[in-house]
Amino acid sequence: MSTGFILKSEVEQSGVKSLNKRPRWGEVKDLTGTYEHNIDAKGRLFIPAKLREELGETFYLAMGVDACLAIYPQSTWDRFTEKFSSLPMSQSKGMRRLFANAAKCEPDSQGRIVIPQKLRKYAALEKETVIIGVNDRAEIWSADAWNEMEEEEMTPEKMAACMAELGF
Repeated sequence: MSTGFILKSEVEQSGVKSLNKRPRWGEVKDLTGTYEHNIDAKGRLFIPAKLREELGETFYLAMGVDACLAIYPQSTWDRFTEKFSSLPMSQSKGMRRLFANAAKCEPDSQGRIVIPQKLRKYAALEKETVIIGVNDRAEIWSADAWNEMEEEEMTPEKMAACMAELGF
């Protein structure tokens, strides 16, 4: 009789080593959650362990499409650079700011990264921040900006419209 759950003994018999395998290159798609942390006086921000695990040892911090910063795992960043490299020079100049202001990050032993001043200014990050998982990337928001946007956007009607757009 099947319970719908995979038992440890079934996994061992199948030869699969682990149910918690890390995604292969290009498959980071499960960044979720909301985390509140402060930027310290040196411009450092703690990245939660769950997100660090999903993002990997090295990731990239860049300007986001809204008034936020985006954190891209190596696989997503590699896709950006591949697309950028394939563009004709006349079209690639629009992406200069993204690359010029991006920062390669490796968290310190306490899980913190330094956010460059230009990027803090771009996203209006002063002290209180909200870090959110967004499928294949994370975003860093000013707590005030995030709370204001969430208050406007978090309604049953807007959620229903979003699900309809996705075909649910």
